[in-house]
Amino acid sequence: MTTRRILMIVGDFVEDYEAMVPLQILQCWGHQVDTVCPNKRAGDYVLTAIHDFDGAQTYSEKPGHRFGISADFATLDPAAYQALVLPGGRAPEYLRLDPRVLEIVRHFADQQLPIAAICHGPQILAAAGVLRGRACSCYPAVAPEVTLSGGTYVSPSSGMDSAHVDGNLCTAPAWPAHPAWMRAFLKMLE
Repeated sequence: MTTRRILMIVGDFVEDYEAMVPLQILQCWGHQVDTVCPNKRAGDYVLTAIHDFDGAQTYSEKPGHRFGISADFATLDPAAYQALVLPGGRAPEYLRLDPRVLEIVRHFADQQLPIAAICHGPQILAAAGVLRGRACSCYPAVAPEVTLSGGTYVSPSSGMDSAHVDGNLCTAPAWPAHPAWMRAFLKMLE
């Protein structure tokens, strides 16, 4: 197995499971994962939120945990990484407004490096303009952004637990898809 250096972009109110679980899975496989957030340095943290599907018309949100930042956003060199992870939650709403975040995402897309995005994470992909002609899964409420950015929305085929791969892009609708999403992403990293 080849160890990869992976970048994960997070922000306040990132979905807790969608940041922590992939981080730990990737680390268990021996990959080095650096977590970054605009205006944050190594040793800082972001607050997370836990989204749950408990019978309401949309997900509910509960307080999560402090999620550690392990690298400095301002000085990171995207060329030092071989893959990118974009968790969901509310963070992508504002992360997609940061020009440097979009520049980093475009780097991975232009280099055809593996990109994993889940839930609301594809909002960042749409804002970066990298979905044109691509098929992408996401939380259903993000589907209009995928379509309006020139991508094709892939509806979850078996509830919220499926993943979709299109070339270097590995996407999923929400954290119940972790087994399928991470299995597909790990295969991309081989």
